[in-house]
Amino acid sequence: MAADFKRFGRVRGTPAPIDERLGQWGEFVEDRTDDVRRQQGARCMGCGIPFCHQGCPLGNVIPDFNEAIGEDRWEDAWRVLDSTNNFPEFTGRICPAPCEAACTLAINDAPVTIEDNERDIAEMAFAQGWVVPRPPRKRTGRRVAVVGSGPAGLAASQQLARAGHQVVLFEKSDRVGGLLRYGIPDFKLEKRVIDRRLAQLVAEGVEIRTGIDVGASPRWDQLAADHDAVLVATGASRPRDLQVEGRDLDGVHLAMAYLSRSNHTVAGDAVPDPILATGRHVIVLGGGDTGSDCLGTALRQGAASVLQAELFPAPPSARAASNPWPRWPTILRTSSSQAEGGERAWGWMTTRLSGEDGVLQHLHAVPVGPDLKPTGPERAFPCDLLLLAMGFLGPSTEGLVDQLGLALTDRGSPQTDDAYRSTAPGVYVAGDAHRGASLVVWAISEGREVARVIDADLCGELRLPTRGRDRSW
Repeated sequence: MAADFKRFGRVRGTPAPIDERLGQWGEFVEDRTDDVRRQQGARCMGCGIPFCHQGCPLGNVIPDFNEAIGEDRWEDAWRVLDSTNNFPEFTGRICPAPCEAACTLAINDAPVTIEDNERDIAEMAFAQGWVVPRPPRKRTGRRVAVVGSGPAGLAASQQLARAGHQVVLFEKSDRVGGLLRYGIPDFKLEKRVIDRRLAQLVAEGVEIRTGIDVGASPRWDQLAADHDAVLVATGASRPRDLQVEGRDLDGVHLAMAYLSRSNHTVAGDAVPDPILATGRHVIVLGGGDTGSDCLGTALRQGAASVLQAELFPAPPSARAASNPWPRWPTILRTSSSQAEGGERAWGWMTTRLSGEDGVLQHLHAVPVGPDLKPTGPERAFPCDLLLLAMGFLGPSTEGLVDQLGLALTDRGSPQTDDAYRSTAPGVYVAGDAHRGASLVVWAISEGREVARVIDADLCGELRLPTRGRDRSW
């Protein structure tokens, strides 16, 4: 393949005008033309040592599918991508693309559009009918319970079902998807994208049970007794809270409570206690992806103002000498939501909240330096809706400890060996419940890896594919 990075620059899909996309909830990036797609695939250098592999937790064989795109061999590109990634339509939309940060072109040029290329391949595959159910040729007679239907649980369920096991996927909510469903807004991931993939899993034999609160009914120990293996893929649902005076005022909400209600509303559900930003002065505490999702949601709801505030100082605009390629660049980024409006504030520590008649009116904060010591006087910010998006502490483990006797790490997550096995026989842990709040691509990777371990433990041999290039089932 001729590396055409000297002839063609980096081109991503064109986002709709801001005023247009703020008036609707769907995805807003226009598809690239066929010519542009081929050119972007052809930009790949086909490196002898592809550092993009180092950046990808899934071990996607990136130069191979880029070459296929550049040569207009889309079905070949799909086969390569599908061999390592169960859900490229997810990662092609909501992954921060560590592979692109590790792209050799990123040393002194714009990297290949690997994330967009994945999305284009996946959408072509669905449009052409290449995404078909692959049920197993024979069944093993073993039953596996997967608890949690986020990307880790979904990936593990698919791999285990294709290996011939009877998989039952339990979800506490009313619909499958975990944070893909109720944590990520539709303007980043339309839920039809999840639903079409679920149809494939069901056709492959995965049994889905929603509205099931494992730990309450059934108990964890009962589930373990009824299945040959249990996978805990419940995510990292314990949020970091704000411990200041006024936390109990009306108008202070956790980010996930806000986003999930919004997503239910967008889905057409009746929400008895909605949290709306309409006409309100909103402050979002937390500068990460969840905070950015809150900002974009508040803008679409018609907030009077939105301020996204971060505790630490702004990162540099370019790599520091101590942060060289191909490491993930710790630099200042602007998300699509941040580009849509609102303000950003860096280096502010909340000291207290105040209001009248039990209702929030102001957030009080002091400016701080890198050492988090105050550098100036306290300031009052108008605020009648405060959204806490300060990250997650780990999974909820109460039932796991009480009913299964799982040992925990110092950080409060289930203790495992290096193959996802917990201290309870036949119980495994993967995804955010295992590694803490992380990326969707890491969750898919861990889902695939734990499925390989479970299958090997049940069948006595390694049968499922390892990370990177291998044959999918």
